[in-house]
Amino acid sequence: TFGEPGIVLELADLPEPPAPAAGEVLIGVEHAPINMNDLYLIQGVYPLRPSLPSVVGNEGVGRVLAIGRGVDHLKVGDRVLVPLYSFSWRERLVAPAAGLFALPEADPRQLAMLGINPPTAALLLNESIDLRPGDWVAQNAANSAVGRSLIAIAKARGLKTLNFVRRLELVPELQAVGGDLVIVDQSGAVDKIRATIGDARVPLGIDGVAGKAAATIAGVLSHSGTLVVYALMSGEPVTVAPLDLIAKRVVVKGFFLNHPDVELKIPSALRETAPLVASGAIRVPIAATYPLTAFREAVAHVQRGGKVMFDVDGASELFDKVAVEAPQVQAP
Repeated sequence: TFGEPGIVLELADLPEPPAPAAGEVLIGVEHAPINMNDLYLIQGVYPLRPSLPSVVGNEGVGRVLAIGRGVDHLKVGDRVLVPLYSFSWRERLVAPAAGLFALPEADPRQLAMLGINPPTAALLLNESIDLRPGDWVAQNAANSAVGRSLIAIAKARGLKTLNFVRRLELVPELQAVGGDLVIVDQSGAVDKIRATIGDARVPLGIDGVAGKAAATIAGVLSHSGTLVVYALMSGEPVTVAPLDLIAKRVVVKGFFLNHPDVELKIPSALRETAPLVASGAIRVPIAATYPLTAFREAVAHVQRGGKVMFDVDGASELFDKVAVEAPQVQAP
């Protein structure tokens, strides 16, 4: 059943996947991150609700172990992303080859986190039709994986970033990875920013926190700027000052990577961001790695905070998989 991850997850032995059919590949999973959306899926509060029992894991990276008939753009040994929502917390899986491409040489643990956050950041930057080189983009949750990706992608596109964080010690860290202006989100932050950048254009704001933090982002936007909400870390409703809507005509809209109109843009975003991961321009600190057998400890670590990764031995003879326990139905 869906529920608390530490309770409903279990380790299971499943048969080896079948040989790939035409247009498919067999992937040996090397690494798979544990994301908050994985935990939301397990809890049953994520838009994607698989039939149970189900393997979990929304992204990962692995090597091509075998190819099916008609697959001519990949070869055995290529490193590829596990397709989104292919349930990567397992050693091997068969997936469609369409959309997959050989990844550049890079730290495979960093590549394992390429599938969701970097394309999210890239596509968030596309939400304004008015961005020009030299413009500023404001964001909160700047220390998140999306936030760090956005800093690198914006810099590659000739944009500058205003980055809000909650802790003072994060300021020099994000400056070191390319954040142009990094500031603690506290009283007086908007005035401090305006004193620093003057009348420079800020046509786009990115909100991953919601609550009052959204009002801060809207407050630094230029006239007719766009505020894009992609997450709600605070768990609170989005708050925007009425005058920002009335006088500045700020537009507020949402973003979800799996909207059908957005999904079509993911492949191009992946090809844009993969070289940035390979070069180290996009790099997310990893707090710890765990084997699949330590899934309870790994999930608990994520719930405490920090980026956590499964190290998966895709060449092993074991086929252990973290799965959601099947619901039990009993006759009265």
